[in-house]
Amino acid sequence: MSKFAKKKDGEIPAVSTASLPDIVFMLLFFFMTVTVMKDSSLKVDNVLPNASEIKKLEKKDRVIYIYVGKPTKEYEKVFGTEPKIQLNDKFASPSEVGDYILMERAKKSQELQNVLTTALKVDRNANMGLISDIKEQLRKVNALKVNYTTYEGDAFRNLQ
Repeated sequence: MSKFAKKKDGEIPAVSTASLPDIVFMLLFFFMTVTVMKDSSLKVDNVLPNASEIKKLEKKDRVIYIYVGKPTKEYEKVFGTEPKIQLNDKFASPSEVGDYILMERAKKSQELQNVLTTALKVDRNANMGLISDIKEQLRKVNALKVNYTTYEGDAFRNLQ
């Protein structure tokens, strides 16, 4: 008689599912940390102008965005067709810009508060009077670092 018993059918052992919950939770945590939530939805038509000398902003966490343009079709009946200012998800007047900048500045960490940039995403057809009102409010709250967001291209195409 032999000491070792032979396998009869050569069956494949069952797959162990003990590590599956660990894998699922690892994937869940990965997607939770990588996913970026959208800050605000655009309520204004925003066709940016072209510029030839541009520089890309490196750190997006140091930027506060202000959108200017005429309201989209769904908001046109309520707000008209004149260019409006959008701060986060609401329309605002130029006098509200200073308070908005102070509120956004307070949300940032102490180290970032002095290096924040205000990015103006202005429609190419917006009037300059509204932009100068915004800039005046930015001066009042000492937000002097201003960026105009544009597309790269020939600046003469803006005249069309």
